[in-house]
Formats: sequence, structure tokens, C-alpha cells
Amino acid sequence: MNRLSILKMLIIFLFLSSNSIAFNQDIFEDAKIYFEKKNYNQSKFLFQKFLVFNPKDHLSYLYLAKIYKEEDNKNETEKNLNTTLLLNPKNEEALFMLIELQLERSNFSKAKELNEKFSLVCSKLCNHKSIIAEKIKNLEPKKSTK
Repeated sequence: MNRLSILKMLIIFLFLSSNSIAFNQDIFEDAKIYFEKKNYNQSKFLFQKFLVFNPKDHLSYLYLAKIYKEEDNKNETEKNLNTTLLLNPKNEEALFMLIELQLERSNFSKAKELNEKFSLVCSKLCNHKSIIAEKIKNLEPKKSTK
């Protein structure tokens, strides 16, 4: 093969790669639009499709967690929140959602542990710290006074 053939193949490859990236981004944006319109089935399908090509995209897992929360599927919500946090341990929205889930399950120790992490990373949702602290306090066993 001569240099011109190699150059042509390289240009074609780059062109196809850039189109694929743009197509994938369109899938993500379409999934967000369906989510905002509360069309959760279509949104879920598109986020899952996006994850096939981008398995490390923490935001897709976060959106899936939100969808499963709307569907009241706590196990899938938790799985997707854990995956979000595995990929991005400082995702405060995922931490907050997971704390709320653990509080719903009356899992005091896990909620307290997650709240400590949340306190360290919060920047946008810091106003939720007091809400969490109050819920945790309400779950703590009451000390009897004698």
C-alpha cells in the first residue's frame, strides 16, 4: 500500500469515528428529552443503548436510577446509583438519592456512612444535609432516661 491509500483510509476512519461520536451524543440527548417528558420507557431504552457504546458514562446510570425510582424499583435504583458512585464517587446527587433509599429501608448505619461521604463532597446540594441529619436522627434508637 502506498502512502496515499493509507492516508485515504485514515481520513475515512476519522470521519466515521466522528460521526459515531456525534450519533452517540444524540442518543444521550434524546434520552434526556424523553426523561424530561416523563416517557420513561423510551428514555430507559435510549440510556441503555447509550451505555452499550459508553459503559463508563456515570450520568446515564444516574438517569436510569431516577427512572427506576419513578417506577418504584428499589433494587434497580440502588444498582444504578452504586454504579454511578463507582464511576464517579463524588456525584452528590447519587449519594443523596442513595441516602434517601437507605433511609426508606430503615438502614440507619448505611445512611449514616453515606451521609459522612456526602458531607465531604457536597457543593450544590449542601442544603440537603440538614434534611438528612433530621431523618437520621429520627431513625436513631431513642435513649431511655431513668
